Amino acid sequence: MIEAKHFIGGEWCPPSNGETLAVLDPSDGKPYSRIARGTAADIDRAVRAAHTAFGGAWGAASAAERGRVLYRLSMLVAACGEELAQIEARDTGKPLKQARADAAALARYFEFYAGAADKLHGETLPYQAGYTVLTVREPHGVTAHIVPWNYPMQIFGRSVGAALAAGNACVVKPAEDACLSVLRVAELAAEAGLPAGALNIVTGYGHEAGAALASHTGIHHISFTGSPQTGKLVAHMAAENHVPVTLELGGKSPQIVFADADLDAALPVLVSAIVQNAGQTCSAGSRVLIERAAYEPLLDRLATAFNALRVGPWHADLDCGPLINAKQQQRVWDFLSDAQHDGIAMAAHGQVVADAPESGFYQAPTLLRDVPASHRLAREEVFGPVLAAMSFESEDEAVALANGTDYGLVAAIWTRDGARQLRMARRVRSGQVFINNYGAGGGVELPFGGVGHSGHGREKGFEALYGFTVLKTIAIRHG
Repeated sequence: MIEAKHFIGGEWCPPSNGETLAVLDPSDGKPYSRIARGTAADIDRAVRAAHTAFGGAWGAASAAERGRVLYRLSMLVAACGEELAQIEARDTGKPLKQARADAAALARYFEFYAGAADKLHGETLPYQAGYTVLTVREPHGVTAHIVPWNYPMQIFGRSVGAALAAGNACVVKPAEDACLSVLRVAELAAEAGLPAGALNIVTGYGHEAGAALASHTGIHHISFTGSPQTGKLVAHMAAENHVPVTLELGGKSPQIVFADADLDAALPVLVSAIVQNAGQTCSAGSRVLIERAAYEPLLDRLATAFNALRVGPWHADLDCGPLINAKQQQRVWDFLSDAQHDGIAMAAHGQVVADAPESGFYQAPTLLRDVPASHRLAREEVFGPVLAAMSFESEDEAVALANGTDYGLVAAIWTRDGARQLRMARRVRSGQVFINNYGAGGGVELPFGGVGHSGHGREKGFEALYGFTVLKTIAIRHG
């Protein structure tokens, strides 16, 4: 690992201002590495390198050639999976088993987009006699990717993988809290044969390097994953340059459980959907809406499961790791403090193991019951391992509760009634709806994105490829 440098034009480059930032281990809160503190000058250098690659070797590569490079990269990522998992687990604090799953998903993203690269087709359109009209999909050019700290490898893969497959050259600004795995992947990309400048990574603060990237006039498309507040700023900066933007901004996702559901199947999914990555997941199932007849029985089972959860350092590989930093820990504490002040009952909570460092950013998974629909815990994203339980009497009430936030990213419906499954799926306002499951194992192939404050545009699957291209219409008059 080359520390405290950017990856620009195929080379490791020191920061233009010579400044670096400490990398903290969330498990003990102590620094263990350093990264470069990027500036507008570093971003400009990266954008120029990307333009050179797009106008040169990478832009001239055929779709099949791009696919072969991405396939070689997928194989290298798979071969280095344990190394990447160790890097990301320490950097983010997530349990090692989760980081291993993330590394496997990263390899799968590159594999999927390697196979899709030469299958991005246009169409021929019927028109007037004497004309042949066709459409072609062309890359935007230079794309910007602002990657958050919760899933650096996965979000890098689904964003950059699709952009490269479509023929774009990329500039990436990963989160300052967790970016070491992404820097290692840059080395693997060069080893796989990706031309210099096709992938550039500048580390640093969001308000410095990130803002410089989002506002750069040499960028042709922006992909951003993060908070609604920052997403709004990115969208404003993109609008100044008439640049399209894909925004994935989080959620307050409901799992709707009817009394006829298979509770044995639902229980472990309900727990894992909020505990995974300490609840720091945009698509976390942070609300469970339970039909009144099943409310107390299911709540008792959830409480038993939550009481058994254990939290500790990443290397202990327990149910849950620490939160990413002290700021995020305080945010979760503030939500729980509001719950206590407002008389919301805690039904259960897990335990932080005794040997977890006191300086780590830990929070035990917490189950809250009878959360009022109007309370911020039912409406706002906590981004921590806090599950809000609510009851309903009818389908109409369930729909009103599910749609009662500004978000609309993911939802789940648990019922054996086939007609109800489809009725509810159509009525719930969400980018993804899962029936008797949640997340479908990550679903690299499944279009992902939200509505409302969850953002717009789609990642994953072929929809991501479409987003990273411009549709051109060509009309030929031949008589």
